[in-house]
Amino acid sequence: MLEGFFQGTEMPDAGWWEALWPDPAGVLRECGLSAGAFALDLCAGTGWFTLPMARVARQVLAIDVDDELLDVARRRLGDAGLTNCEFTTADAYQLGKFVSAPVDFLFLANVFHGVPDQTRLSRLVAQVLARGGLFAVVNWHQRPRERTTVMGAPRGPKTELRMTPDSVTRAVASSGLALVRVAELPPYHYGAIFQKVRG
Repeated sequence: MLEGFFQGTEMPDAGWWEALWPDPAGVLRECGLSAGAFALDLCAGTGWFTLPMARVARQVLAIDVDDELLDVARRRLGDAGLTNCEFTTADAYQLGKFVSAPVDFLFLANVFHGVPDQTRLSRLVAQVLARGGLFAVVNWHQRPRERTTVMGAPRGPKTELRMTPDSVTRAVASSGLALVRVAELPPYHYGAIFQKVRG
């Protein structure tokens, strides 16, 4: 386990990630990504969402604590001929050190449940967001792990780590970000989408 790696957020075996998320571009649309945005894929991993993000956004910053995973993302975007993405190896708590411009859309998938200090991270997100910018938190629904199967086996974090949209909202509330909506992302996820309403 790498230092800075959040509990229950390890990258899955090859194959089932694609089976779970066959339409990552559709997930990003549901979460509010718009054309021309400056987007940030936080805890980007192998870039499954970074690639479709870069096809829509003006500029993308992908951050992950694991440089080997980011190498996969670099190759993925390079093979697609996309050059509008910068990759940074860093702990998520170092967010403010690497963001030079206000972010329009910040995406965090399958990670928030494992963040030890969710309030701290939410406040850091609020600091880098542009006014009107969106923070999209994609999480597993709070269902027993044995009921969230992919390719015939239980997947996702331990049952006790899973969060309801209300618990995510409570964790983010003190950052000053306002919940805009909760999007259903079948079969097992939701997206809690927050907005920076003050400058």
